[in-house]
Amino acid sequence: MSSLPFFRSEAGPPIPSLPEQQPAGQGWYARLELGFEAGPDCTVLRHRRHAGPLRVQRPFHPEGVPCHTYLLHPPGGVVGGDRLDLEVGVAGGGHALLTTPAAAKFYRSAGPLAHQRQSFRVAAGGTLEWLPALNILHGGARVALRNRFELAPDARLLAWDLLGLGRPGSGDGFESGHCDSSLQVRIGGRALLAERLRTDGGDPMLKAAWGLQGRGYLATLLAAPATPETLVALRSRLRQVPGAVFGCTLLPVPGPGPQGQTLTGLLVCRWLAAAGEALWESMVEAWALLRPLVLGREPCLPRIWST
Repeated sequence: MSSLPFFRSEAGPPIPSLPEQQPAGQGWYARLELGFEAGPDCTVLRHRRHAGPLRVQRPFHPEGVPCHTYLLHPPGGVVGGDRLDLEVGVAGGGHALLTTPAAAKFYRSAGPLAHQRQSFRVAAGGTLEWLPALNILHGGARVALRNRFELAPDARLLAWDLLGLGRPGSGDGFESGHCDSSLQVRIGGRALLAERLRTDGGDPMLKAAWGLQGRGYLATLLAAPATPETLVALRSRLRQVPGAVFGCTLLPVPGPGPQGQTLTGLLVCRWLAAAGEALWESMVEAWALLRPLVLGREPCLPRIWST
């Protein structure tokens, strides 16, 4: 099937279509395009195209309109030279929830980088929930991670990114390796968030009080549209979580209020944790709190999270 129109937007530059040929070089190349549209009774996966070991199971509709979809990477791990490309589009009125069944593991590399590029576009009136499991970087892994979100002004988003540097429980403190991770969010053609984390294994930043404080797990959660009341509610709830190290910020988006008053924004919350299980539990709890406030829906946990 050809790419659907909502992979293009006047609000910003188009997300390029995934290449038809595997790039030159070593490693496996996998790409996946997904396009979701509103159907008569529920959101449907209208467009799907893949190459290489990156697939989806059949969609589920456990709560009516939202389309729950599980992304699969059968090899179970990524090595130097591998490339994973994901492109997701949600049309107006569609609601897609995407997650993964297990952590993505990036293994030690002899030199080449492993690349993971993920691009998401949500049209006016569309909703996206992007809730993947951890990306775990084994010591010696060399990884470039790219995440980009393009939202129409009245699109809705709940998304997170979870990263584990090393495997502290196994004595792997990420003493060697390289991580280059970037995140971009644009709403209505306006750049709201553009950041980059670059660190090498053994970097003092990993243990410094001004850095990761010896906590090997970090996460970012995004929610839009959010209000100051949403920010207060999340901060209040997270303060009750034992051992939580977090910070929340509301980035304003100019809205249609009186005299251009800003009424909504992009909520950005960050976590540091010493254990992956604790981080996951905290993220799920935050998502369950935010879902009714941001999307107007009660939490409906993907059943794969219970397996």
